[in-house]
Amino acid sequence: MGMINVNGKVQEATCLQERAAMLDTFEALAGKWKLPILRYLSNRPDEQNTFKKIQRELGAISAKVLTQELKDLETNKLITRTVLPTKPVMVAYRVTQHGLTVIPLTDQIVQWGLNHRTELR
Repeated sequence: MGMINVNGKVQEATCLQERAAMLDTFEALAGKWKLPILRYLSNRPDEQNTFKKIQRELGAISAKVLTQELKDLETNKLITRTVLPTKPVMVAYRVTQHGLTVIPLTDQIVQWGLNHRTELR
């Protein structure tokens, strides 16, 4: 069981609370591109990760999809968006401290996926 803090007291989460937490997680991270975007940004914390740079490095993601995924990640406080004082205007993205908490999960997901591919052979 997961643990939850209720009014300063740590207790086991109920089945319904765990289900709600899983659904929140799936909603925040769902989709083909959110986790790759987070991993990309987390591996380049000292770079100016502009929209075009992210799109170029990730490959087959369309501008429309990248725009939506970045908005969703920002809404969930997993990344920040900074307008740069350039002409033309550019926007840079960074992973937040909260977003970095997802990275250990992505490490496990990647390893599971590698093991799964091996298992299916």
